[in-house]
Order: sequence, then C-alpha cells, then structure tokens
Amino acid sequence: MSLRLKPPFREVIRESSRPLYGGWITTGSPVAAEIMAGSGLDWVLIDMEHAPNGLESTLAQLYAVSGYDVTPVVRVPVADTVIIKQVLDLGAQNILVPMISTAAQARDVAEAAQYPPVGRRGVGSALARSARWNRVENYLENAAEHVSVFVQIESVDAVGNARAIAETPGIDGVFVGPSDLAASMGLLGRQNHPDVVAAVKETFAEVATTGKPFGVNAFVPGQADEYVRDGAEFVLVGADAALLARGSEDLARRYITSPGETPRTSY
Repeated sequence: MSLRLKPPFREVIRESSRPLYGGWITTGSPVAAEIMAGSGLDWVLIDMEHAPNGLESTLAQLYAVSGYDVTPVVRVPVADTVIIKQVLDLGAQNILVPMISTAAQARDVAEAAQYPPVGRRGVGSALARSARWNRVENYLENAAEHVSVFVQIESVDAVGNARAIAETPGIDGVFVGPSDLAASMGLLGRQNHPDVVAAVKETFAEVATTGKPFGVNAFVPGQADEYVRDGAEFVLVGADAALLARGSEDLARRYITSPGETPRTSY
C-alpha cells in the first residue's frame, strides 16, 4: 500500500492565484479546530507556543482538521530539535518556528527538520504518523518534499536579518509577528503603530528579494488588506479564542442591559 500526503504549504502558496487567509487555533480544542477547518478559510495555525497544547492535543487537532480542504500549520513552542522532530513525527507537514532572529538560528531549524546527511532529524518514520507507519513510499528519501518549514520574524534584530534568514536553505518562507515586534521596539501592545507597520513592510521588502513567500498576523481587517496590497501571500485574520470572546461579548451587550435601561425586544 502506498499513500499520498497533502501538498506542503509552500506549494499551496505557490499555486494559489490569490493571498491565503487563515485562522489561528489557540484554545487547544479539537472541536474548535474542526469548526475552524470547515469554515472555508484556506489554512489554520495550530499553536503550541501560546496555547495549552502538548503533543497529544496537537495530534488530536491534526486528526480533527484532516478531513477538510484546509492546510494545517503547527507552530512549535521553541526552536528545539527534539520538539521539531516530535511534531513532524505526529504528521505535521508544515511547521512555523517562532522567535528566529539570525540566519544561524534559521539554519539550525532547517537542519532539525531534515534527515541526515542534510540535517539532524531523528529517524523514526516506521513508528510515526509522518510516514503513515511506512505506508508513504520512500518517505525517508523524500521527506523534505512533504514538509514545509516557516520561521517567524518578531524582533528588531530579525528585521535587520530578514533577507539572510529567508535565504537560508531549507527555510520555505517567513511569517511576521507584529505583536512581539512591537514589544521589541518599545511599543508593547501597539502593533498597528506606524513604526511597527513600517518594520513589517521593511521585512516584506527584504524577503521579497529572495523569492520566498512571506505572511503576517493581522486581525484588523483594514490592516490585513494593507499588508496584502504590500505583497503578503498568507495572512492570519482571526483566532478561535478571539472570535468566541468578542462574539460572547456582543451577545451580552445585546441581551443584558444596564440599570434603568429598557431591554431591547426587536430582532
């Protein structure tokens, strides 16, 4: 038996005629993951950095989204060789590695995601979902064809090294995180500040020279539109937790009145 895996994210981006819009899964819930996967979005980010996710819950979410026409990306919590190996063995074909600031760090990530002699990924495909327990023909020889590796630029130093990071062999694209970038610029919580936006666009320009795809996190629709006009090819435009929080707040405002206020009765 020989099984085929889905195309990696880099191919999905390359073959798309438009920017790809994604949803962030931060609740750690397979139910939320499946709801997001079936929404019509192009891709979903299963987060292990800022979400209550370990290997088991990440695997459950990969299962939950696997039946939908959506590309899952797993953000690992840190650029660690062992964690990258474990997440890839879970069957994650696309990973995003946060807080990469230098080309040397990017090179370490690329090596962690590839088997020897090119890289340092530990060999356990016969026991792992990545190769569907040796049902994917020649997985060991062709693993790099099935895996996309993206890194996240989210510091002033990283912006200065953006071109070198993107040029690193084995790195398939760059994702910009404006929130941490703003913090590194002394503008905590002000990711839409003009200086932060300028730094994001500077990163875009540097990465564009390498031909690698670049994306960004942007929950404000106007900001997302602006970044797309500046060439962003994949954008995170919402998160499960944020949608639930804002939606439930809207319900409270609609149905719960302040003292002395007349309840609303129209629909």
